[in-house]
Amino acid sequence: MPNSTERLGRAARRSDRLKVKIEMLPTLRRNIPLTEPMNEEQIEKMDDASLSILEEVGVEFHDPIALEHWKEAGASVEGERVRFDRGLIRELIKSIPESITMHARDPEKSLEIGGNNSIFVPMTGAPFLTDLENKRRMPTLDDLANFHKLSHMLPAIHSSAHHIVEPMDHAISHRHLRITYSSMKHSDKTFMGMTSSGKNAEDVIEMCKILFGEKFIDTHPVVTGNINGNSPLVWDQTMLSALRVFSAHNQPVLCSPFVLGGANTPASVAPTVAQVNAEALSALAYTQVIRKGAPAIYGHYLATVSMQSGAPMAGTPEISLMNFMIGQMARHYKVPWRSSNTLGGSKVFDAQSGYESASTMMAVLLSGANYIWHSAGWNEAGMHCSMAKFVVDAEQCEMGYRMAEGVRWDDFEEGLAAIRDVGPGGHYLGHQHTMENFQRAFFMPKLFDNNSVEQWQADGSKDTIQRGLEGAKKLLEDYQEPKLDQAKDEELLDYIAKRETTIPKMEALNQEH
Repeated sequence: MPNSTERLGRAARRSDRLKVKIEMLPTLRRNIPLTEPMNEEQIEKMDDASLSILEEVGVEFHDPIALEHWKEAGASVEGERVRFDRGLIRELIKSIPESITMHARDPEKSLEIGGNNSIFVPMTGAPFLTDLENKRRMPTLDDLANFHKLSHMLPAIHSSAHHIVEPMDHAISHRHLRITYSSMKHSDKTFMGMTSSGKNAEDVIEMCKILFGEKFIDTHPVVTGNINGNSPLVWDQTMLSALRVFSAHNQPVLCSPFVLGGANTPASVAPTVAQVNAEALSALAYTQVIRKGAPAIYGHYLATVSMQSGAPMAGTPEISLMNFMIGQMARHYKVPWRSSNTLGGSKVFDAQSGYESASTMMAVLLSGANYIWHSAGWNEAGMHCSMAKFVVDAEQCEMGYRMAEGVRWDDFEEGLAAIRDVGPGGHYLGHQHTMENFQRAFFMPKLFDNNSVEQWQADGSKDTIQRGLEGAKKLLEDYQEPKLDQAKDEELLDYIAKRETTIPKMEALNQEH
């Protein structure tokens, strides 16, 4: 008769067998028409306006190293103001690759970015979370680990990002190390690296060398970094130092002007796009000054500002228009581009949150964005990440993925034959074509309820928040860690331990947006 230890071992093995392995969806290959409000003449007009801004107004680079680089490259430098000949800008951005292959720890989860290829990346940077009990509080490293585990489990989420939430239980100056390790440990998908300083970016690259190998990362992109501009028309030393580290090591950066429409841009859509385009071009060009041919991504963060309160707003029609236009400009320059997804300003996961997120996602998909960031969890203008919204947003990304794939024609003749078989007044529920196609024919959300009110009440009258929280808990129960190679794991932990002894705990670092 088996003893209690054997029984427990068998139970654990049975539990593991019952856990569901969820496959990540491959790169989204879009096959729907894009929304393009500008004609060719207007695209040329926008291009000319942006290059005129760079020639006549210029951009401030608050960084002595960048200023020396620009002098050597042939730009006009007066103090911290850099003015660029349009020919110089055009020549530099020509060497940016049109597409990027992001290599993941699991090679089967590597991804293509650019052209008709898109990926979904979860939100980052939240100083608060709404947890599994629907309580708003400060996050810990364990909370971040849970978000990385959810990112690993959710099919339409292609990346574990980095600091989805800020781990407030760790010193600011040490967080980037623990955040990067959490991204690497809890998921084998691609991830982002902290660019909150040049030194932090160097740590990220060193950890990537341990995980992937130094020679490998010199020729293979494995991590993305975000570089925020200080609109209007300023790039600061913190961001530029991180850009230099990533670009020098052939890792793509998102060159992202930070738009608060009407506050740090003109109170009008078209001139705002002209400014954003100029800012993005200046940073994209700088990546090529650092390393010709280095991958880079045309980025931005778009919000409009309430003229009543000054608060940023999400999901507004003007943001959609700007996304459409920026997509056209990125394609004009033949560079991959980033946008932001499922944004909401609501303080809770409610109808406002859902409407704003849905409006944002539809615009982003129809604009042709390649790197679709902030795709899960964003609420309260990014101030908190909601566990419930995280998994519901991810399911919405699955729905958006299905729509953007376009119409399937592979069973067209079989479907027409079914019409002939069923004829007038019949139904298709038992037909062979239905039986063969019902699982893929129409997307069936798991976290929405479409039952009768009686069935809904019998099931506990659960709202979307309750279903989202239950879904998140179930995913975390089913999670199976994609084990790191033991030697690499130990080397990463040793690196972190050594760096934590040399970085002062109270060192203040600027955090990226």
